[in-house]
Amino acid sequence: MKTLYVKQKLFSLGEKFTVMDESQEPCYFVEGSFMKIPKSFTITNTQGYEVAEITKKVFSFLPKFYINSHGQEIGMIEKEFSFFKARYNIYAAGLEVQGNWWDMEFSVSRGGQMIASIEKEWFKIADTYTISILDEQYEELIIALVIAIDCVKADEHSSHSSSSS
Repeated sequence: MKTLYVKQKLFSLGEKFTVMDESQEPCYFVEGSFMKIPKSFTITNTQGYEVAEITKKVFSFLPKFYINSHGQEIGMIEKEFSFFKARYNIYAAGLEVQGNWWDMEFSVSRGGQMIASIEKEWFKIADTYTISILDEQYEELIIALVIAIDCVKADEHSSHSSSSS
């Protein structure tokens, strides 16, 4: 089992995350596009190679986020039409997400086998997530999925903030 930590930088121009390993060494860097359309997040490894990109679809009735890796779409998160509570569907390489992903407390499985669990660390100044990866072949996909879900949550929060002003 491998444990990684996604740590957002609290005060940065544009969104930035660092993914650290158990010994607090950087493994991946995530950088959001600042003032750019479409909104996107790029995930790079420590050698500077892009491993995934999350992009919000610009012209869509309901929000949609695409996860691409090595030029191929590997996942999508889309909002369902609902009148009350926001609901989303997650499609990513046959993965199933169980639990409360809105509060970042969930597990990811494939074919009935759990491959990762994600937990938000509460009482931190900036958002911090603990990712326990049981099947390391899915490491980059799981990191991209966590960042994409966080992006969906931030987008939902900002749309609620702007509509209540």
